[in-house]
Amino acid sequence: MKRVIRITLYSILTIIGLAAAGIAFFFLKYPNVDPPSTITIERTPDRIARGEYLATHVSGCLDCHSTRDWKYFAAPINPGTEGKGGEVFDEHEGVPGKLFARNITPAGIGTMTDGELLRVLTSGVDRNGKVLFPLMPYSNFNEMSDEDLYSLIAYIRTLQPIENDVPKSQVNFPVNYIIRTVPTNHQLRPEPNRNNPCEYGKYLVEIAGVCDDCHTPRVNGKPQEGMNYAGGMEFGTPYGTIRSANITPDEETGIGLWTKEDFTARFKSFGTPKSTSINPDSMNYYTIMPWTSFSGMTEEDLGSIYTHLRTLTPVKHKVEHFTALKK
Repeated sequence: MKRVIRITLYSILTIIGLAAAGIAFFFLKYPNVDPPSTITIERTPDRIARGEYLATHVSGCLDCHSTRDWKYFAAPINPGTEGKGGEVFDEHEGVPGKLFARNITPAGIGTMTDGELLRVLTSGVDRNGKVLFPLMPYSNFNEMSDEDLYSLIAYIRTLQPIENDVPKSQVNFPVNYIIRTVPTNHQLRPEPNRNNPCEYGKYLVEIAGVCDDCHTPRVNGKPQEGMNYAGGMEFGTPYGTIRSANITPDEETGIGLWTKEDFTARFKSFGTPKSTSINPDSMNYYTIMPWTSFSGMTEEDLGSIYTHLRTLTPVKHKVEHFTALKK
């Protein structure tokens, strides 16, 4: 009997040892990215201006890392909160845990090197080796040209410092382990060809992140096959459930009948001062789309995005935009 007990104990200890070794190997192997580079980015006026344009109107940096006023249509950013972080993303947005947007003003990232910021932006790994949940679209930013990345970092360094101690994000098990396998190293990216509207439009869509992520429905967190940009992604809000629009060139359910002028004008219509104080009840239209931020894109850039979207495969998918909460 004692021999059987010893064998059983040895077997249990062996299993525990193998499991511990496997976990140790996993944590040593992932995230599989290089250490931060030693780069120092020169903050030229041109870079700062380009970075401000990208962060404010294209890449959504300030939309996620500032305080938005959800009382108003499209939830414009509260002036004076740019970059302070603290916005919460949880199960209502389909997040497996509770995430807090970080403080990206100099008060929050002042001690980080340019190389550390570059790795966070493109690989999603912070200075301590912690992997960010990919709600932060680092896979998209990994497609950004090096010059645009340098511009973003140069601009972020110029934000007004705001002291704001943001809680640590928590990702549920087992996703907290799975996300360690997501990051990849950044590869050098050349400047896109701005003289080719379709190519440049695709680039802008990629680095914006929200186009594909928000306009493609997902099943168990994965994009639904054959439904890219077809809309229907659901977002819970205090008003009810909002669903993203179909932005494929389908003529019946998408934007197939829109002209470039229609597309550009739609965005630009939210660029007036009064657009930041519209009561959504008065429009009977609720959205999380940051129209007021995107309205600042140039007509040329919006036209390039339109040109690229017209090359997508049309998907016939009628979307019920909004379902109100039952009172």
